Amino acid sequence: MSNPNNLTANQPNLSVLQEHDSENPGNAMPQMATDDLAVAKQMAIDVAIAADDRKAKDIRILQLSDVSYIADYFVIATGFSNTQVRAIARSIEVALEEKWDRSPLRTEGQTEGTWILQDYGEVIVHIFMPDEREFYNLEAFWGHATEVEFDLDALALAARNP
Repeated sequence: MSNPNNLTANQPNLSVLQEHDSENPGNAMPQMATDDLAVAKQMAIDVAIAADDRKAKDIRILQLSDVSYIADYFVIATGFSNTQVRAIARSIEVALEEKWDRSPLRTEGQTEGTWILQDYGEVIVHIFMPDEREFYNLEAFWGHATEVEFDLDALALAARNP
């Protein structure tokens, strides 16, 4: 079992996720165009569907666009083995390449497979093993973000039967 306190070069660096405007603290985030946010939301939902295809659990989508410049959405999911975490990541890559013609701008953690981060710009994906997810607790860290409610069963069915 890996020790989440012992970061390695293969694990994502959380410090890049903590952005703020130091010159204008408390300023509200600029509003995105509605169409851009809708596209980012659909991409996040497609990530969730692809993760579910590989049996990811506790899949959450957080809307960050109102609270951070870092991304519009985080998708957070859990896999229960290094192999499953990697398979979830690969499923997401294939799905977004096929539907959106998009590849991650950056991927971290692929070698260890305990926490894989995929950066698609407007959507950032975190795939954790259970211990790492509990330790880093991104849902609490980004508790001021809005959680997007979605029904994976209905979405997956609609995606398979257009």
